[in-house]
Amino acid sequence: MLVLVAVPSTKAAIQRLDNSFLRLMVDSRSAPVTFVAKVFNFLGLTFVTLPIRLGVAGYLAFRRRWWHFAGFVSAMVVSELCIGPVKALYDRARPPGSLVTTSGASFPSGHALAATVTAVAVVIALFPPRHRGVWGVAAGIFSLLMALSRAYLAAHWLSDAIAGVLLGSAIAIWCAIIVQWIRDRRDRRRSASVAVAQDEHPPDRPEAVRDR
Repeated sequence: MLVLVAVPSTKAAIQRLDNSFLRLMVDSRSAPVTFVAKVFNFLGLTFVTLPIRLGVAGYLAFRRRWWHFAGFVSAMVVSELCIGPVKALYDRARPPGSLVTTSGASFPSGHALAATVTAVAVVIALFPPRHRGVWGVAAGIFSLLMALSRAYLAAHWLSDAIAGVLLGSAIAIWCAIIVQWIRDRRDRRRSASVAVAQDEHPPDRPEAVRDR
């Protein structure tokens, strides 16, 4: 999606799809759906997501789950560091007629990115592998609804919202993968060090065993 929006030829095709989707959303608006979309807009605000992030990080630190803490916090930091430069790089204008207050460039959606990276990172950090499937689906549905709400409210083009979901997911997953790789590498080094130490200083065996 980042490439498609950057290349002029494909960007024009993406823009046509975005225009069509925006017209569909405007024609389909209703009071109940608009209310739900504005609830999602509220959930994506910084003063809502920040306490959640701090709460999860604090819980992981309290439980001394430092590797999960590292994966979660790194995902939050990377997402916040990349959103501004990426928006500035593309500098895409927002769609007209937004139903909520907006600021800054349009691509990618900050709401979609923040909601997705938080939801996916929470699932990875808090739930054991056997439970991540169900909660991962829930996180995906939440992220998709957040993305659609941004396009429905005309706060973003559809491609902005999709890019935010994809980028947020990628950041959360890759931060977890990198932290796990570092952990595995450290464990292998420790195991190798223990093996070398045992070879150099083998434990004493009973006399009966040595006689055999």
